[in-house]
Amino acid sequence: MNSSYNNFFKTNKIMSPQDYWKANLKLLAVLLLIWFVISFGFGIVLSDFLDQFSLGGFKLGFWFAQQGSIYGFVVLIFVYVFAMFRLEKKINKKEEEND
Repeated sequence: MNSSYNNFFKTNKIMSPQDYWKANLKLLAVLLLIWFVISFGFGIVLSDFLDQFSLGGFKLGFWFAQQGSIYGFVVLIFVYVFAMFRLEKKINKKEEEND
């Protein structure tokens, strides 16, 4: 596996500032892609297909367009906060060692 993957998912390795920004941008790109798929893909493009299923008495495509994309966005915010906490923890270890 490449080093950025290892730096992103393991907390025992210390990151350089370049690795930190690389992991941050990768995380942002992945989360934005997921948000795009949930909001645009499920809410608009796949809405007709998803309407054959229901959730809480509503067609699933309608639900994603009205509620699902909002819930997905809130979940992604928490994922981002958790991931950034881990990244900050790694970069702070590097700064403490340099002091």
